Amino acid sequence: MTSFLDLGVPADLAAVLAQDGKTEAFAIQRDTLPDSLAGRDLLGRGRTGSGKTIAFALPLVSRIAASTRKSRAGHPRGLVLAPTRELATQIAATIAPLAEAKGLRVTTVFGGVSQRPQEQAMRSGVDIVVACPGRLEDLMKQKIVQLDAVEVTVLDEADHMADLGFLPGVTRILTATPAGGQRLLFSATLDRGIDTLARRFLSNAVSHEVDEESVPVGEMTHRVLVVESTDDKTTLVRDLASGTGRRILFTRTKHQAKKLAKQLTAAGIPAVDLHGNLSQNARERNLNAFSSDPTDGGVRVLVATDVAARGVHVDNVDLVVHVDPPMEHKAYLHRSGRTARAGAAGTVVTVVLPEQRRDVKDLLRKAAITAPLESATAAAVTGLVPERAPHVRPAPVQPQQPQRQAKQRPAGGERAGASTPPARRRRPRSGGQGGGQGQAGFSARQGGQRQGGRSTQGR
Repeated sequence: MTSFLDLGVPADLAAVLAQDGKTEAFAIQRDTLPDSLAGRDLLGRGRTGSGKTIAFALPLVSRIAASTRKSRAGHPRGLVLAPTRELATQIAATIAPLAEAKGLRVTTVFGGVSQRPQEQAMRSGVDIVVACPGRLEDLMKQKIVQLDAVEVTVLDEADHMADLGFLPGVTRILTATPAGGQRLLFSATLDRGIDTLARRFLSNAVSHEVDEESVPVGEMTHRVLVVESTDDKTTLVRDLASGTGRRILFTRTKHQAKKLAKQLTAAGIPAVDLHGNLSQNARERNLNAFSSDPTDGGVRVLVATDVAARGVHVDNVDLVVHVDPPMEHKAYLHRSGRTARAGAAGTVVTVVLPEQRRDVKDLLRKAAITAPLESATAAAVTGLVPERAPHVRPAPVQPQQPQRQAKQRPAGGERAGASTPPARRRRPRSGGQGGGQGQAGFSARQGGQRQGGRSTQGR
């Protein structure tokens, strides 16, 4: 066992981690912290869930707190770049208690929400910014944020930023930071230009690689269940979602995620969705509901697109279900990485239709996962869901009240109790066409012009 104090972490920061039950350092933290706390540039490779956030949060907070430079509005001293809003939010949540212990302020910057609160935070002065590249560049162009005072820059999930096409923006941002600052780059892989980025911006960097790119088989069980029809698939997915533990169900499209969450909730299995069409407030609300204790109003099922494949860190996810198999093996690994985190056990189930057999076999081969294709029998489901959560009666849908309409006035002119006086009826002039029909404005529809409510026809 290696404690954080053994690695040189300041006592007050180690105490913050201990309050959260974190006393023993993970492998990537043991390997990187001595170098990063000493101020060296660092390139760290580690799979999702390996503890990278704490590995860079500790040196980031420690160095800025020890600096003699003063904070200035709009000039942060620490910068973390992340590819998604969800990841940025969760990184900030990890850094915040550490920063608070040192009297530092943290804020997030990303798109999809109003810019004004981010402007206000910058003008009031923050020490550490956790940002997505697009919105940060917008604020830089508007001179709301300047990076000339940044002492520590962290690039997290660099390979995912490359997948999303963010590397040109990341390059411009890193260029705007001082050359003498410390830079920490974390990535699962070094392809797609990450190695070039590291060579250009890291100076005399040390490199640490922890775990293989693929998910360790010993921590995670992979199952591939073949169903014969879409109806069988629907039944299987509902059964897999009905267990007592937390589970994440991945779909290929936003529409499917929203639809499936509604269907499960209607079936007595409360579920929330997470995808790109949701507002930031809705994303945070649904993720908080999923992260909360199920016995205290939380939900056990999250239905998500690949927006949740990285950056969603929720403890105790027992099961990940690929309702729709992903298109490529990296997505499979990152989706699957939502379970079996921090050394815990977890299960990954891929649901396969007959026509998907060949593609899924190829997917697993590329991901270096060995799992036979098996029929989705009742025994298989029972093994995966030994206990089912109590059925939750869906909230009744309140029927819409019919819009109240005014009753028609009887022919004799008497009120029939209508709440709004009926339109005044005009009688056609003598000799007009259709005399006796009594329709309002009748003479005007016959071609006469109306002035002051009277017809001019025949004048």
